[in-house]
Amino acid sequence: MTTAVKPMPRVPMLVKVTLYLRLLAVQGSWNYESLMGTGIGFTMEPALRLLPGGRGGAQYRSALARQSRYFNAHPYLAGIAVGALVRAELDGEDPARIERFRTALAGPLGSVGDRLVWASWLPFCSLIALGVYGSGGSAFAVVGTFLLLYNAGHLLLRAWGLRLGFRRGLAVSSGLGNPVLRQGPQYIGSAAALIAGTTLPMALGRIVGPGRAVAGGVIVASLIGILVLARFREHAEGWRIALGVMSLFVLYSVVR
Repeated sequence: MTTAVKPMPRVPMLVKVTLYLRLLAVQGSWNYESLMGTGIGFTMEPALRLLPGGRGGAQYRSALARQSRYFNAHPYLAGIAVGALVRAELDGEDPARIERFRTALAGPLGSVGDRLVWASWLPFCSLIALGVYGSGGSAFAVVGTFLLLYNAGHLLLRAWGLRLGFRRGLAVSSGLGNPVLRQGPQYIGSAAALIAGTTLPMALGRIVGPGRAVAGGVIVASLIGILVLARFREHAEGWRIALGVMSLFVLYSVVR
């Protein structure tokens, strides 16, 4: 016996756009009690007005209270949860089933997002920006390149996640096997390693310049950096290192 697939509920485009814009502020009410839960409820609220009874109705109030409880995920993948939970509420799924789904979804969205964004995409964008510095770009060009590239990535990721969640609903778990999430960190990490082999020598070459007066200082600083990373390797997160290195090069280009 097969289960009939429910047709997608009709959601006005304006509501979808509002969901996306609110998704950008999903961490605006982050707190230690509900973590991202209040933000999830705030993001979903425009779509919950479409429930029978409208805004202020019994279904609206119960759904909004349910979706504002404790929840945690990577902020850039929270759109998957928002889209799936909106679909579940509009489909009239059993509240107990929705609660179980919320609990099961939080962990995967957190771990996958950390690997995809903090450990892969952010260092990749930082290395591209360092390449701009090494090729002679100004501090403004370096920072602008990083911001444009990084923000384009996370804005597209949020939109893709919201669409995926809304289309799949409670079956969105199968969508977590998408190549973007499953193989993205591996491919981005490989690309970052390849780019690092070019951009870091270029950036160091610009610092050292045609003379070699500061070459010794660069070597000493590199050795100190290696020792620090070896000492604190358990706490050395790729995104912190990438931003720190890029900030040093930008600072140098400003004050030199």
